[in-house]
Amino acid sequence: MKKLMVKINVSFVIFFGLSGLINLLVVQEECKVLKPEISGTYTGKCKKGLADGKGKSVGTDTYEGQFKEGLPWGKGSYTWANGDNYIGDWKNGIREGEGDFKFKINERDTIVSGLWENDRYIGPKPIAPEVITKTSIDRYNIYREGEIKNRVLIGFIQNGMRNEGITNLLMSADSGTETSLGYLIGYENIKFPVKIRVTYTTFNQLNTQQFNAIFEFKISEPGDWRVQIHN
Repeated sequence: MKKLMVKINVSFVIFFGLSGLINLLVVQEECKVLKPEISGTYTGKCKKGLADGKGKSVGTDTYEGQFKEGLPWGKGSYTWANGDNYIGDWKNGIREGEGDFKFKINERDTIVSGLWENDRYIGPKPIAPEVITKTSIDRYNIYREGEIKNRVLIGFIQNGMRNEGITNLLMSADSGTETSLGYLIGYENIKFPVKIRVTYTTFNQLNTQQFNAIFEFKISEPGDWRVQIHN
């Protein structure tokens, strides 16, 4: 009786093991890629019958990376049949975001790097502001307000309010003329890139001790910029 039960159990495992494998293959076959150029053979993760997650799909062209709802979506590498290659961001099956496109012009390797929108190259990635020197600064914010004026305005903040305890303030810039707007001070008519250096004396947050602060930064992209310096 015991021997018979062992045989039955082994048969049960074999049967359902093979059944599970068959089901897996069926699921893999039903996993679709909706971009025609790569909709040949797909290997990777699926969701509701569509490529979703990390995978690789090979058709006339080849794509390997992230999928969503059957389309390249996220980070991925796409290689065209002629050998051209794009590595970067995808959305809804087209290039969207930051990436590098490698191709040949007159048999010479060429690369275009930067930002893509609706599958078209729109230009290089903007250069982020750079902090060169930061002494006795708690934190800072540098952001662009708009494109109307080539201007940089600086505000000094302490305990969430305007810092009224600043003395010995000195500022210098590569270009521009001094200007102010309310409690903000800075430069306008700037030629970018520009380096600006600010030095001053201020009290600590408890108003018990003075110290010297230095903040030097570089902004490369034109625009109407704001800089908040917190002590």
